[in-house]
Amino acid sequence: MGTNSQSATMETEDDAQAPAACIVSVKGLKENWQKWSSEHQEYQKHNPFSHNTRPSMVVPPRGGDEYGKPLQGSLTEQRGKDAHTHISREVQELCEVIRSIGESGGSDGKVITVRFGKLFEHYVTISNKLVGILLRARKQRLVDFEGEMLWQGKDDHVVITLLQ
Repeated sequence: MGTNSQSATMETEDDAQAPAACIVSVKGLKENWQKWSSEHQEYQKHNPFSHNTRPSMVVPPRGGDEYGKPLQGSLTEQRGKDAHTHISREVQELCEVIRSIGESGGSDGKVITVRFGKLFEHYVTISNKLVGILLRARKQRLVDFEGEMLWQGKDDHVVITLLQ
């Protein structure tokens, strides 16, 4: 019986210490929550999609230079720049692949062409986004081909011309 009363006393002492640690932890959680809440409310004042009234918020006029662009210095702006850099690298890599597997032609021998089927078979090991990258390269006037979209199998005979 003596050992049972000692173990009961030890458990009580341990239980007495546990709530004090929880109070400190809860206090820290509350402070962190309040800090996050304040920062979020401030952010929402600048969020154009927030339903809060924002009399101080100046929305750029439609058609203006800043309309539809993320805030300067924001993470959204940085992600957009990173994506642009990544896509530009992929377009340049596609042009290099066309140079390496394409055939020289034309009167001066500077025109490089490749059929879509051959390019697709070679490029499939590099990326699964060939058609999207080709469309981007055409938009940048780096390549040219007939049609709006290229389909594997159906458009294997379409000639892709490297312009630069």
